[in-house]
Amino acid sequence: MNYFNVGKIVNTQGLQGELRVMAVTDFVEERFKKGSVLCLFDDKDQLVKEVTVASHRKQKNFDIIKFKDHYHINDIEKYKGFSLKVAEENLSDLDDGEFYYHEIIGLDVYEKDQLIGQITEILQPGANDVWVVKRQSKGDLLLPYIPSVVLGVDISNNRVDVEVMEGLDDED
Repeated sequence: MNYFNVGKIVNTQGLQGELRVMAVTDFVEERFKKGSVLCLFDDKDQLVKEVTVASHRKQKNFDIIKFKDHYHINDIEKYKGFSLKVAEENLSDLDDGEFYYHEIIGLDVYEKDQLIGQITEILQPGANDVWVVKRQSKGDLLLPYIPSVVLGVDISNNRVDVEVMEGLDDED
């Protein structure tokens, strides 16, 4: 079975069994909603157990999550540094024009049929996502995911067509 990373447990939060999580998912509210089933993976990327979300809230840059049947700090302290993943079977269908991060990372990026690089990371700085494109002989290119820049995404052909606006590529 395939699993997809949705967060990393960075610390405990208080004494009531809450965990501080750095989310790496594009659907935080859906992934961490009450009743969602997640999988805990240890630092060796081995599946430890399935857990069910009992509660979720945001606090600054973190997601605070509590698991069902884990009511005290002693129940969850051992999970610090673990990854949270979702099983492929628990992914929901998306609307047209929506993509999971794991579908986008690794795609080739073209401008006017010229290969410019490959997407290696997706950043979430604010209003829109930013796709990090690794290039061969230049530094990384940061592309905002907006219609005037990202013209088309073709997952089946491993291709993204873009128009790099003036000022985005400071190495020209």
